[in-house]
Amino acid sequence: MFKRFLDREFATLARACAAVAGMLLTTSTARASFLSGDALAKAADVMAIVVIIVVPIVVIVLFWLVHVLPEKIAHKRHHPQTQAIQVLCLLSLVFGGLLWPLAWLWAYSKPVLYRMAYGRDKADEYYQRLAAKAPELEASLREDVARLRGDLDRLIARSNAPEELQAIRAQLEALEPRLPADAEEVR
Repeated sequence: MFKRFLDREFATLARACAAVAGMLLTTSTARASFLSGDALAKAADVMAIVVIIVVPIVVIVLFWLVHVLPEKIAHKRHHPQTQAIQVLCLLSLVFGGLLWPLAWLWAYSKPVLYRMAYGRDKADEYYQRLAAKAPELEASLREDVARLRGDLDRLIARSNAPEELQAIRAQLEALEPRLPADAEEVR
C-alpha cells in the first residue's frame, strides 16, 4: 500500500517536472512592454500628461478639501468662533498646512472662555433659527400638554390613582394658563 502511494506521488512529480521542462524549452524572447513603436510613444505621452496636469490638480483639490474640513465642522457644531476658524483655515492654506491641526482642534473644542464672556456657547445663527422655529415648538408644546392632561384624566378615571398622578395633574393645570393660546400670541 505504501509502495502504491509512493508510485502515485512519483508519477505526479514526474509529470510536473515534464511540464516545467516543456515550458522552459518552448519559451520565446522576453519583452519589457506589451506595447511597441508608436503605441509605446502614445502611452508615454498620455502618462506624462496625466502626471504633469491631472495629478497636481487632484492633489491641490484634496489639499484644499482637507483644509476646509475644520471650517465645516465648526459650522456644523454651531461654534461661535466659526469665522475665526475659517480665517485660520485660509492661513493654513497659505502656510502649507502648518496651522491646519490648530484649526482642527479649535473646531472640535468647546468654547468655555467664550461662554464665560458672552453667556452662550453656540453661534448667533443657531439661536436665530431656534427663534424662527419657536411658534411651531410652542404650538407643539400646547398639544403635548393637552395630550398629557387627557392621558392623566383617563388614568385617574380608570381607578383610584396615586397621589403623585393627582399632583402631576395639578401641575399641568397650573401650567396651561401660562402657555400662549396660539402661534399669533407668541409673536
